[in-house]
Amino acid sequence: MGGLLKKTLLVLLGLVAVLVIATILLSFLIDPNNYRDRIQEAVKRETGRDLVIGEIDRSYFPTLALKVGKSALGNAPGFGEQPFLSFNEARLSLRIMPLIRGKGVEIGDVVLDQFRLNLAVAEDGRNNWQDMQDHEASDDADGSEEGDSGEDVASRGGATLKIAGIDISDAAVTYRDAQTGESYSLSGFNLETGEVASEQPVEISSSFSFDVQPAGLAGDFAVATTLIPVEDGFTLGDTEISALGIDATLVGLDQAESFHLQVDAFSLKSLMTRLNIEPPVTADPDALGKILFAGNVRLGESSVAVSEIELVIDDTSFTGDVSVGGGETGGLDINLAADAIDLGRYMEPASDESQGGGETIPVEIPVELIQALNVRGNLKVGSALLSGLEFENAELGLTAADGNLRMHPISAGFFGGEYAGDVRINASGDVPSLSVNENIRGVSLGSLAAAMFDQENITGTINGSFKLGGRGANLAEIQRDLDGTISMELVDGALEGTDIWYELRKARAMLRQEEPPEPTLPARTEFSNARIAGPVSDGVFRNDELFAELPFMQLSGNGTVNLPTTAVDYRVMARFLDKPEFASNATADEVKDFTKAEIPIRISGTLAEPKVAPDIEGYLTKEAQKKIEKELKDRVLDKLFKRDD
Repeated sequence: MGGLLKKTLLVLLGLVAVLVIATILLSFLIDPNNYRDRIQEAVKRETGRDLVIGEIDRSYFPTLALKVGKSALGNAPGFGEQPFLSFNEARLSLRIMPLIRGKGVEIGDVVLDQFRLNLAVAEDGRNNWQDMQDHEASDDADGSEEGDSGEDVASRGGATLKIAGIDISDAAVTYRDAQTGESYSLSGFNLETGEVASEQPVEISSSFSFDVQPAGLAGDFAVATTLIPVEDGFTLGDTEISALGIDATLVGLDQAESFHLQVDAFSLKSLMTRLNIEPPVTADPDALGKILFAGNVRLGESSVAVSEIELVIDDTSFTGDVSVGGGETGGLDINLAADAIDLGRYMEPASDESQGGGETIPVEIPVELIQALNVRGNLKVGSALLSGLEFENAELGLTAADGNLRMHPISAGFFGGEYAGDVRINASGDVPSLSVNENIRGVSLGSLAAAMFDQENITGTINGSFKLGGRGANLAEIQRDLDGTISMELVDGALEGTDIWYELRKARAMLRQEEPPEPTLPARTEFSNARIAGPVSDGVFRNDELFAELPFMQLSGNGTVNLPTTAVDYRVMARFLDKPEFASNATADEVKDFTKAEIPIRISGTLAEPKVAPDIEGYLTKEAQKKIEKELKDRVLDKLFKRDD
């Protein structure tokens, strides 16, 4: 046994000695640079292009290594002097001993530095790669033999292929089309891998910059992942991606069921700018400045579903799930819940014209967007704020298909009461239409008026119903076209800052040329209930059923409200009760005059700033008419009965 081992060692030492001697001899006797001219001529013959090969360095043991210096392949005729393809350095090595021992093919690091590829299309439609394809087709026509179509050498006899790593640095690819004026470029491309071996995971990291013109799309991209071999090919392991300022992590891509996606905080406005999309101008300039996302993604054959969503938009957190392409219709299904959101932050800022009472830019109905929607969903919001209106525990159902958008059911707590609505937009025709069916119950009018009009001069509980519809390209046109009905009821209300009883007594004193009464402060008018109802036509609400009951009188009348301008014009008749509750501070003559009189009241101004005052002119006219009638009667009686008194 000892002799056999000794002989074996001697054989191995002899083999190594032969390899070393052969390597030394080859390094002196064979210089690859002597073959550069032949290689360049062969390339010229095969492609029709000029090839310049840089200095070639070589080594033979323990690895068969080859390094090629700066080289370039010429461009096609008519495409300038810039090389079609070039690189600064290329290196490849093959390990000798594993090959001798039958362990397979082991390649060292494959290195390619500053690789450049320039693709171009001329104005006449020619490109700078077709000529090489033509040469290849010509060679095929000459009957050149095809390569071995069987298994590759590395896989025969159970041999394996292993590469220590691939390193591509600072590569660039450009494509320019002179016909369309378009250009695409990829620069600063870097690729590094770990060991590449049969049926083993491969770690990969890559980064590059891109630029697309004239779209103006430019940015950076980076990825780090693991390529995992599977039965049908490859899958990805945990992956980190950075693109356009967004950093994302994908975990569990190698799992069959789903993977987890997490996107770190980014600015949506900044992303839109990088995509050459004009970001929206919002009332809050910081809105859409922080977006975070996490969720479990499931990919189907024709669908994507995201569950256990955690989405943060600025200060609002959403949870729920979203899917697209599933179900019978294949549309988008949304089921989300949010904690609190101020929608006013995301609206367009008020312009100087609107603040100064000038014309405002009409809000267009997004017809094309609605026509493209195929959505079903439900959104719940704990608290929502819009233009001063507060909604709590809001729920919104949404369906959109074939150009029809419906928001139903809509429900929410609304200023101490409840709101329910049904809003529909039909954008399937030439002119979009909008209809609303809204109801409020038990709403605090004081809180509502303060929020909508910044007014704190009215209190009470309001119930209402609004069934309206109109057509138009924007909300202003729809408001002018509105038709439908409005009905509202106010219970246990009060008008703060205005004492109608005092104003009436003051008007009577002026008529009688008497001293005006002392006002009771603070000025306030109570009323037990008030009702208004009527039709809406062409944006004007005609109220023919106004009725209000105060402690000392009843009010009835009619008027109009111009909904687009909020202008108010009412004529109201006040009829005093026989025994008014709050008339203790009035004189007997005042009570006598008022209880037998009907006082006209004029309400004008706007909903935000109503003006309430007795119609003095109408009252004086009626009193003057009574005096004239009495004087005529007296004169007739004097003549008929010849009265001297």
